[in-house]
Amino acid sequence: MLLIRNLEKNEKEFEFFKDMLYESIFIPENKPSKEELLNSSNIRKYHEDWGRKGDRVLIAFNTETQPQPVGAAWYRLFDENNKGYGYIDCNTPEIGIAISNELRGMGVGTLLMRKIIQQAKNDGYNSISLSVDLENRNAINIYKKLGFKDYEVVGTSKTMIKQL
Repeated sequence: MLLIRNLEKNEKEFEFFKDMLYESIFIPENKPSKEELLNSSNIRKYHEDWGRKGDRVLIAFNTETQPQPVGAAWYRLFDENNKGYGYIDCNTPEIGIAISNELRGMGVGTLLMRKIIQQAKNDGYNSISLSVDLENRNAINIYKKLGFKDYEVVGTSKTMIKQL
């Protein structure tokens, strides 16, 4: 059974969120360590000073035995002076998602995406965006099935948008 809820303000859950942020970054070969990658200037903005207006994390827990976190979906607002990879505008949060390896391909990611989309709608946003590596075909197909449309391609990444 799966339980999805908001991130609680504790170090253990925040570290799990950062683990998932690391996993969400598609680097097929020679991926830097978690510490090195998450502290790089272009990635640090995705977790630094977490808890500001517009920040949201949903965590999925496998509750079949002891509740174990198995995935997370999140969003954050960026602005013109501090753009994320999937930046559209300062009123469109950029989302991210990652699922633990053992549960990939079992629908957990799609369920989490639906929940974070609904949460963004409940929070009053009109659209959400994301950035995905052009080689990550599986993710692109899932995002399209969930109603995301191509927005632009920059380098090796595609920005997609969904109207809510």
